[in-house]
Amino acid sequence: MREQLVYALNNNDIETFRHEFLDMHTYDQAQFYEELDDMQRSYLYEILSPKEMAGIFENLEIPEEDYQTLLSEMHPTFAADMLSEMYADDAVDVLNELDKEQVASYLTIMDDESAKEIKDLLHYEEYTAGSIMTTEFVAIHAHQTVHSAMQILRKEAPEAETIYYVFVVDEDKKLVGVISLRDLIVADEDTMIHEVMSDRVVSVSVAEDQEEVARTMRDYNFLALPVVDFQHHLLGIITVDDVIDVIDEEASDDYSKLAGISDVDTVDKTPFSAAKKRLPWLVILLFLGMMTASLIGQFEDTLNQVAILAVFIPLIAGMAGNTGTQALAVAVRGLATGEVAEESKWKLIGREAGTGFITGGSCGVLVTLIVYIWQGDIFLGLLVGVSIFVTLIVATLAGSFVPLLMDRLNIDPAVASGPFITTINDLISILIYFGLATMFMSYLQ
Repeated sequence: MREQLVYALNNNDIETFRHEFLDMHTYDQAQFYEELDDMQRSYLYEILSPKEMAGIFENLEIPEEDYQTLLSEMHPTFAADMLSEMYADDAVDVLNELDKEQVASYLTIMDDESAKEIKDLLHYEEYTAGSIMTTEFVAIHAHQTVHSAMQILRKEAPEAETIYYVFVVDEDKKLVGVISLRDLIVADEDTMIHEVMSDRVVSVSVAEDQEEVARTMRDYNFLALPVVDFQHHLLGIITVDDVIDVIDEEASDDYSKLAGISDVDTVDKTPFSAAKKRLPWLVILLFLGMMTASLIGQFEDTLNQVAILAVFIPLIAGMAGNTGTQALAVAVRGLATGEVAEESKWKLIGREAGTGFITGGSCGVLVTLIVYIWQGDIFLGLLVGVSIFVTLIVATLAGSFVPLLMDRLNIDPAVASGPFITTINDLISILIYFGLATMFMSYLQ
């Protein structure tokens, strides 16, 4: 199919191209569009309308900085018309990637109604409910009949982002209820809306963090969620497709931090841009690694007397890093999903301490036997085994406690990244290992 479309596009077969292209799902159209070169895209803008391009732009999966490049390829009027045809929340997502002068110029060209909707949304702080909501929804009044409500629905449905939930407001435009499309269809035409609506409406504040919004929609299995101000006026709705984007964005952000890089969601075009993102963390970890090397240097006399101790340094440090990262992943996930509430944080720490005790004990006994059989020295085996035992307990506690502490201090717990925790646990494990070795040196000589 792609080859046929490219052939039709390159050979100016507009009728065939439009017939085949517009028959595709908008997601597939967006995927095709992303693969075109500059010349092909320029021609595409001539044979598609702004409304047809709007559906493509709403489904693009590209780095945020590329929106500016794509819009610059279009005639400003075409771009402004396209943004007007997009759902307001999607248009805001695109405009947020441009500088203020460009945004102002597009808003000036747009029709007044679209420009006003977009301006209203642009004022909300990024990553809040207000920034991801749409104002294209259907609202009806509590004191009207089902028949009149259905007339409103038929009139406004083509412009609404979703009609599966219809929200009910009073004379002051305050949210008072919700009714599903199914209930509206089956209700008697003369029934008043307030008789069939549900007044138990779950809503979110316009200033609510988008993660909390996503969590609420997940918990209630909603397709749409109303957004209200502090006086409970209905401002907009958040649909499930926007929440899926939020979940993907937040998960990618957390994974980036766990990996110790600034953004794992985009594919870097040059080695320099990739290195630029990773270098800050690596420099920090380099200095932490130097601290580990310096700590080992403090036990030089111990190593000189029992050189075999050096063989087990990677083993103990590696085990500490591994178990710390496991505990870190559990804690960060619990905080991100809301499973770890304030009262259950100590339960998590207690559970991880127990886990560290069991895993540390098991690995400690196993490594004691292995070292004894391998080296024939029971005291060396006990030293390595006890070091593993204590290290795994401490590393597990550190991996769970550090993100909880950061969350308590209102710092993103994901910054307690895997590389960071691993390096910290290296320091702890080396200190435990050589501290015990120095204390029991007489048994090792």
